Amino acid sequence: MQFPRSLSVTLLTTTLVTSGPAWATNGYFTEGVGPKAQAMAGVGVALPQDALAAANNPAGTALVGDRVDVGLSFFSPDRSARVRGNLAGADGDYDGNRKRVFAIPEFGYTRTLSDRLSYGVAIYGNGGMNTGYRNNPFAAFGSSGEAGVDLSQLFITPSLAFRATPAHTFGIAATYAVQRFEAKGLQAFDNPFFTRHPGNVTNRGYDTASGWGVKLGWTGQLHEKLQAGATWSSTIKTSRFERYKGLFADGGGFDIPENYAVGLSWTATPKLTLAADWQRILYSETASVGNSLSALLQGVPLGADNGPGFGWQDVTTTKLGAAYRATNNLTLRAGVSRADQPIPAGEALFNILAPGVIEKHASIGADLRTAAGEFSLSYTHAFSATVVGENSIPDAFGGGEAELTMDQNIVRAGWSKNF
Repeated sequence: MQFPRSLSVTLLTTTLVTSGPAWATNGYFTEGVGPKAQAMAGVGVALPQDALAAANNPAGTALVGDRVDVGLSFFSPDRSARVRGNLAGADGDYDGNRKRVFAIPEFGYTRTLSDRLSYGVAIYGNGGMNTGYRNNPFAAFGSSGEAGVDLSQLFITPSLAFRATPAHTFGIAATYAVQRFEAKGLQAFDNPFFTRHPGNVTNRGYDTASGWGVKLGWTGQLHEKLQAGATWSSTIKTSRFERYKGLFADGGGFDIPENYAVGLSWTATPKLTLAADWQRILYSETASVGNSLSALLQGVPLGADNGPGFGWQDVTTTKLGAAYRATNNLTLRAGVSRADQPIPAGEALFNILAPGVIEKHASIGADLRTAAGEFSLSYTHAFSATVVGENSIPDAFGGGEAELTMDQNIVRAGWSKNF
């Protein structure tokens, strides 16, 4: 089922696209949704804390009460690339920071229908990627102008949660995803030798794609102080990026990959809560993301069925967080996380466009309760990571190696009100 294309464009424009989202943390998925989860490095599978809980686990909708949450993130990535030893003349240092700061809003609402049944809706940015190279890294191969991509994803997740017993809660959610994408400066690949659809690789302006997926979740009170959770999100089969059917595999396909997670939350003391999540994102299942670019030089063109892609591997992320209630009105939070490297060293060339190489995060934050509601603030630093290419530039492009580097800073603010 697809929403009308005009509605998809309207939804995306009025929420996320006007601010240009550019998440690129655990691959290109956001690390956490909501300032409380973000302040604990994204932990939330077994620790629902606000009306955005369904983004992490739809069972959490039943555990946060009647409330509304509004948040805004300021996201600043620093992305760059280097090319060395290239005989075609591509050697150089490339700054991908055409735009440096992005503002990303989010909204959550939950309501209790009965002692056992609750519903809610969460609207948030799930992921994305942005690069802008004024000095085109592919110019030596025949490209011109500024190079880069801009991918953004908006998720709208209505949820329903049921308390089967006082200790066990189950949740289900339908996720409507809208994606927006643009590519520039890839003329070197826009010819009959490299693409099945010449004229549909680069500089076509923005295009949108949308589709539906399902989320399932469970939370269980294993002990009076220990809660567990598990959640699964299906692949979201989206419509195709028709304007970029010559760039992405399967004629413009860019489905959002399946992912799943488990978590634990432990009330160590009346004031201290510790939590941990383990998440798996199956990037390799989406051809445009997971297929290797090497197929391009084996006669399989861009845009073909199961055609070349960015070569990303599946990612496992581990998150650890703590919340300490310093006073009745003040809670302090902190967390760390580590993710697998999604980009193999041999795939560095094409990933100059999408250098999602971040592996480690550290977060801090606080909540202050007042008569006007609860105010939350968090800060996350994604530590600099580098992928050094190994046989990353084919001999047909002059050989040599590409190197990718990124770090990030995220400030997230939120306001919530129980009613």
